[in-house]
Formats: sequence, structure tokens, C-alpha cells
Amino acid sequence: MGRWEPNARGRLERAAAELYVERGFERTTVAEISRRAGLTERTFFRHFTDKREVLFAGSVTLEEQCAGAVAAAPDGASPMDATAAALSTAARLLDESGEHVRQRRTVIDANAELRERELVKLASLSLALAEALRRRDVDDPTAELTAEIAVAVLKVAVGRWTNGPVERPMGELLDDCLDVLRALLAGRGAGQPRGPVRRRVAWRVPSRSRARALGPPGSAW
Repeated sequence: MGRWEPNARGRLERAAAELYVERGFERTTVAEISRRAGLTERTFFRHFTDKREVLFAGSVTLEEQCAGAVAAAPDGASPMDATAAALSTAARLLDESGEHVRQRRTVIDANAELRERELVKLASLSLALAEALRRRDVDDPTAELTAEIAVAVLKVAVGRWTNGPVERPMGELLDDCLDVLRALLAGRGAGQPRGPVRRRVAWRVPSRSRARALGPPGSAW
């Protein structure tokens, strides 16, 4: 590949993920990433501050689009329903990033420093969701708790998605996690017989057609 070719950022992200899986995060250098991508180290540092940040390049996009989905939810939507729209956006972004997200998960799970940084990014996402809910006139405790629940659901669903069958879309796994949450709030364990659940229509991840209307795709996390 010539250095003039477009999508340098994406090429660097893919090269880094491949090398981190092959060699390990600690043993991979910026020079090796740049060489694998067919670019220079100078180009690398135009896009990323260090080799850790390659793994978290999509965090800003994820925050912005998830917060935007909360803001765009119908006026009468409950805080949890508005946050379900954000989860749908996250599912779309993750599905579009596909194999890169799986590679990224493998690398982060193997490195304590990266796991800590991941928690910081998830905390930032929670703050962004809570602020978006406050702008909908949701009180502080409700906004904060709803945002934390949404991030917890996303974290569990991503873990199941990256370690499970490739063919299952992220939206389905998010729905599974929301079903478990509904059961817990109704006083049932996930393995207990199903009974009536209050507000059955709530907290559903929107369909793919609705998700596509929420905004342009971007790199997730």
C-alpha cells in the first residue's frame, strides 16, 4: 500500500489489532504498527497519542451517538426507553465494526492497564448518558442510575457477543440482557418460571430499520 492511500486511521486500527493479537500489546511497537499499515510513524502520531489509544479510538463516536439517541427519543419516552435507543445505536456501531471489536476485546482482556482504561471509557459513557437524560428533565438520581444500568447491560452483552457465536447480532444479545434485567426487577431470577412482567413494552432495542435512522456509522470504541 502506498502512503498516500486514504483511510490511514482505519488501516492503523486494523494493523494494531492484528499485531496485538499476534504478538501481544506489550511487545508491539508503534513502528511495527505503522509498517504493517504501510504508513509512517509520523502518520501514526497524527491520529493517535500512543499505542493504547488505537484501541479506544471509537469511544468519542460511541458517546456522541449514544447521547444523541437519548436526545432524539420521543418526548413521552421513559428514561429507560430513551436509553434503550442509545443501546440500539451502540449495537449498530459494534455490528459494523465486527471482527475489530472481537480482536480488541481479546487484547484488552489480556492486559490489566487496558482493562483499567476500558473502565474509564465506560464511566465516561455513563456520564454522557446521564447528562443526556438530565437534558430531558430527568432528575439526577434517576439519570445516574439509568445510565449506569445501561452501561452494565452493554458491558455484559459485549462480553457475550465477543465470546459467543459470530452470527448473533449485537441487538439480540442486548435484548436478552434487558429481558434478564426485567425479570430481576420483577422479583424473578433468570432461571425461574416466567410470569407477567410489568411494562412489557418498555426497554426494547429498536429494530435495525429504526437504528439506521439514528445516524451515520462510526468506529465503535
